[in-house]
Amino acid sequence: MKVFKMTLVAAAVAVVVAPMAHAAATEFDNFTPMIGNTTPLNPGSATPYKLSSPNFTQETIADRKTQNTLIPGSNSGSWDMIAANETGPNAGRYLFMPFETGAAGVQRIDLWDNNYNTRTTTIVAPGTQGFVSGDASLWTPWGGYLTAEESWGAGSSKGRLFEVSNPTTAAANGGTFIQRSILPRVSHEGLAFDKSNNLYFVDELNGGSVYKYVSANPFATNGNDFFAAGQTFALRVGAGGQFEGNNAPAITGASTWEAITDVNGGVLAGISALLGDGTIDGRVSADNAAVKGTGFNRPEDMEIQNLANGNQFLYFTTTDSDDDGNTANGRSRVYSIDLGTSEVKLFADSNTIDMATGLAAGGEFRNADNLAIDAEGNIYIIEDQDGGVEDVWFAKDENRDGVAESIGKWISLTTQGAESTGLYFDKFNPNKAYINVQHPADGIDRTIMLTAAPAAVPVPGAAWLFGTALAGFLGLRRNKA
Repeated sequence: MKVFKMTLVAAAVAVVVAPMAHAAATEFDNFTPMIGNTTPLNPGSATPYKLSSPNFTQETIADRKTQNTLIPGSNSGSWDMIAANETGPNAGRYLFMPFETGAAGVQRIDLWDNNYNTRTTTIVAPGTQGFVSGDASLWTPWGGYLTAEESWGAGSSKGRLFEVSNPTTAAANGGTFIQRSILPRVSHEGLAFDKSNNLYFVDELNGGSVYKYVSANPFATNGNDFFAAGQTFALRVGAGGQFEGNNAPAITGASTWEAITDVNGGVLAGISALLGDGTIDGRVSADNAAVKGTGFNRPEDMEIQNLANGNQFLYFTTTDSDDDGNTANGRSRVYSIDLGTSEVKLFADSNTIDMATGLAAGGEFRNADNLAIDAEGNIYIIEDQDGGVEDVWFAKDENRDGVAESIGKWISLTTQGAESTGLYFDKFNPNKAYINVQHPADGIDRTIMLTAAPAAVPVPGAAWLFGTALAGFLGLRRNKA
């Protein structure tokens, strides 16, 4: 889908005159949108995706069976969201991901280790501190790693945010795993930092809210200081108190952030719902009549996009939202929030045009779950469906206004019983990305590395002749100088 903005002759001139003058750009947006569903492979595969370009390749770089063969019981599976060490020493070397199981842990993959059997290490043992349903995954501005539990409800002891404070140096099972209890309890999935180091999160519930934590020390150099004091807010769109449900229109327009804790993270009188262990119930607090947090239908992942003007958009998915209660004609939405104006927009849903057909995506687009962003700021939407019907969609938003003009099937999962999760574009190589295939029928979770190679562009003979003549002319000029 990449648009070539130079003629071939102009390109030839540019190559000759200024061979070093080019910017790094991804090739992942250069593809042909696919149509239809795939045939599931039973029970699994080391190459589990149907790809939309012959210039894309896929490779398994880690798998659960190998880990449990090397160290029995070390890996509980259902590998979820992916993050990398984006700053600090050896930035970009490691991938991190939690296990979304009843005995959750965290593993690290060393991308610089060419030995398949040694590159992957469990740094937080399954079940540490009763950790369950690990889902969220985020690198912090100070060099820690955040994950959290996708599990919360009345009377629950879960819904917790954790930091691994030594993620790159931890030996096997040696991660320092710290609960950051200042954040109110919710069912976590998406996490995102904006440029001011405000931390956004969601409550994955049919009626869940979107939240923002504002640290009293936003540019702290460690997690202890960042989470020592701060205030949490819930998003209220318009008058607030709405619920998308599965038979209601999108909730858009002006929004505000309403406090659910005091400035230190403690109880805000008349608002905060205090739990027995001294932490705060984010769900009940957001529903307080004085707050009226907007209820979305299973908000899940989040992503931040940086605009050329310095502003940022925050994107989030709502997996079960719908406007007519009919899953067959599509379900779920992706929203954007302009963090400069606080306007909430509908970025994409089943009414968005499918690039491949020119018609509304309809029933082909369902259960949007995860989000990812590439080196050029393009948004990708990962469905939560069984392999065979589950797709990853590329969203085209040419003018970067937070509303996609169209979406297209970019890759499709073919592994029976599995779902994709954690798509992550390498911040140091625009043509590398990583994605997890979790709970396949054969039980072998995998991390897949995707690579995009530049497409070969044939240059007509006339352009070659022109370029050669120009090079000769420049060479002649140099000889005469």
